[in-house]
Amino acid sequence: MRKTKTGLLGNILLIALFFNILIGCTTESDEQTTNSDEKIFNGVIKLDVRDSKSDWTPYLPKQAPEGAPNILFVLYDDTGLAAWSPYGGRINMPTLDKLAANGLTYTQWHTTALCSPTRSTLLTGRNHHVNGMAAITEAADGFPGANGRLPKQVTTIAEVLRDNGWSTFWVGKNHNVPEQDVAPGASRASWPTQIGFDKYYGFLGGETNQWYPDLVEDNHFIEPPYTPEEGYHLSKDLADKAIEMLRNQNATNPSKPWYMWFNPGANHAPHHAPQDYIDKYKGKFDDGYDAYRTWVVARMIDKGILPEGT
Repeated sequence: MRKTKTGLLGNILLIALFFNILIGCTTESDEQTTNSDEKIFNGVIKLDVRDSKSDWTPYLPKQAPEGAPNILFVLYDDTGLAAWSPYGGRINMPTLDKLAANGLTYTQWHTTALCSPTRSTLLTGRNHHVNGMAAITEAADGFPGANGRLPKQVTTIAEVLRDNGWSTFWVGKNHNVPEQDVAPGASRASWPTQIGFDKYYGFLGGETNQWYPDLVEDNHFIEPPYTPEEGYHLSKDLADKAIEMLRNQNATNPSKPWYMWFNPGANHAPHHAPQDYIDKYKGKFDDGYDAYRTWVVARMIDKGILPEGT
């Protein structure tokens, strides 16, 4: 009996200690929140509720400026300057041709030519070595500038836009999560929805099988929605999901602008092209690198992409 009483008393003390710690942790936070809210309260509090006036201003989401644009940023891996038709290449890209004809086509820029470093600079506007991304995340070595983690003081473009009234979406490849965090039970601190994105659909890491991808939706791993035998391919799935996100946005809040970062897995290994695209370009590059270089350089000079005498 004495053993039982001692064990019971120990359990009661542990429970009391747990709740004391819990209450101590939450009370301070709650007090800070309450005090902060009270300081900016612009309503009126009277003894009679009929004479009082509420104030929801501190809780209203910030709205983007009137006429704020939607932003679609598409990032492809392993695509050479001379590949696509807007730059004179042989791969037909009619939509990009139209955008180039009515917009700007850049001909000079810097890229690290590596997945994680490049993506980190586009996310933050800072050089990759300042972002801890001197190399891809799998090659992180624990030295300054090469730990494979965005510093806490870094703000992503998605955080800035979301805090100023945009909806934010990331679709496709994400090669900026530390290797040990790419697991169901791992930390989510570096995943997209923790760094400014409202929604995420894609895969984590450098590459994935285009027919049977390791898919992630928001904060959890999922299975592909259907099989290759039923017509599944990652590129189509990502495009469909991107359209779905934008349709849902338009259906629920059409006046709210959006930012979407679209990162296909295509062009990067493994090269799992759908059969219709294989058939479409069959034989078109059989003349070899040297012949293609001669052909495309002339077209790039004609378009003003490359200077005369290149």
